[in-house]
Amino acid sequence: MRMKIKSRIYLFLGWVSFLLGVIGAFLPVMPTTPFLLLSSYFFSRGSTKVHQWLLNLKFFGPQIKNWENHKIITVKAKINAVVLIILSIGFFLYTSTRPLELKVFVFVIAFSVILFILSRSSKKDSANEHKKN
Repeated sequence: MRMKIKSRIYLFLGWVSFLLGVIGAFLPVMPTTPFLLLSSYFFSRGSTKVHQWLLNLKFFGPQIKNWENHKIITVKAKINAVVLIILSIGFFLYTSTRPLELKVFVFVIAFSVILFILSRSSKKDSANEHKKN
């Protein structure tokens, strides 16, 4: 009984994360990838079937598989993410009448996310591949 409740909670959180990720694909100020990776995490603990469905999605599946299996972000995904972050944050900073402290906070978060994205590998580590074989 306890496992069933736990699985349902994971599924619920997975669907919420997935929905936020899909919304983020259309709204420039909301991220997509972190929510989809989070949904994958929750689905993997809540339902193997739903997790496999997510991994097999045409637009999101390959990126999630790359991250789960190899901890890589492709060059194309990096370029898209960085450009969208810069455009979104640039627009926010330019048009916002919010206090300077909030603008600095948003800038620091965006800059940190960009650094994280750029610091991830873009291809499989061949040294690790040889060790597995």
